[in-house]
Amino acid sequence: MTAPTDYLIDRRRLRRKLSWWRMAAIAAAGFALVALVSRVTGADSTDKLTPHIARLSLQGMILGDKDTIDLIKKIGDSSQAKAVLLAIDSPGGTTTGAEKLYDELRRLNEKKPVVAVVGSLAASGAYIAAIATDTIVAEGNALVGSIGVLFQYPNFYKLLDSLGVKVEEVKSSPLKASPNGFEPTSEAARAAIASLVADSYAWFKDLVKERRHLDDAALAKVADGRVFTARQGVPLKLVDILGGEREAIAWLEANKKIAKDLPVRDWKKKASFERLGLVEGAAGAARLLGLETLAVALDQAVTVERRSSLDGLLAIWQGSDAR
Repeated sequence: MTAPTDYLIDRRRLRRKLSWWRMAAIAAAGFALVALVSRVTGADSTDKLTPHIARLSLQGMILGDKDTIDLIKKIGDSSQAKAVLLAIDSPGGTTTGAEKLYDELRRLNEKKPVVAVVGSLAASGAYIAAIATDTIVAEGNALVGSIGVLFQYPNFYKLLDSLGVKVEEVKSSPLKASPNGFEPTSEAARAAIASLVADSYAWFKDLVKERRHLDDAALAKVADGRVFTARQGVPLKLVDILGGEREAIAWLEANKKIAKDLPVRDWKKKASFERLGLVEGAAGAARLLGLETLAVALDQAVTVERRSSLDGLLAIWQGSDAR
């Protein structure tokens, strides 16, 4: 007995639907498996699920921000990241930010080999990051060093005085909120700040002395705040090898038993509006549309945010290119 035509058509439709759902279920299971493996290995994309050398870029101001610290932890937890290239191009940043970064890089270095690769600049707080690694590789003309600490504050009381403006205040003790820029800096306030700078400076020098294996005389030659070219830095023990990533990878293969020809994969922080430059882009678009007031407000918002992140003691090189 022949099945009715409508019945056969319905069966075919049902089989097609079942086939579609089977394929969808298989795809979903595949995505879930990839997500699970990514979570277990610490990778954020499928290209990091195979053995590789991780590249972590350290650029701009060093603030010890949570995103950077979390990224370092993820690399440390990844079973497929066999070594790390710390690509540095930074004038430094805050001392606390540099300290956080240094501590996390030392923890990373306990899990896998890390090499600093200096492109053009690893000064002050960025040099603190560099000495947290196994070895430092730098291009011959790269600048390194700037071993020192800085505390800056504006003082405009003379300007206010010329305008007939005086800021009144009531405070619990003479050194509360001093120096503040609204009055001459007292010797006591200057001495208090100097003690902070001296303490952080001593900490910085001790790190360099320990990590670069310097005696007191060798340390004195490099710890006066100046920067050196990498070529100058080699005999001073500030730099180990002249070169770039190729030389860094060769060192890893020769000294840390890293397999030859491993691919290098970039590990990056999650994008944010500020990192993508969307705020600056919005300011530019506002100007093109004749909305100058809005553009100025956006520019000021970015400036305030960046300045507020640099409060306190700084470990930063302030050469003309770093400003």
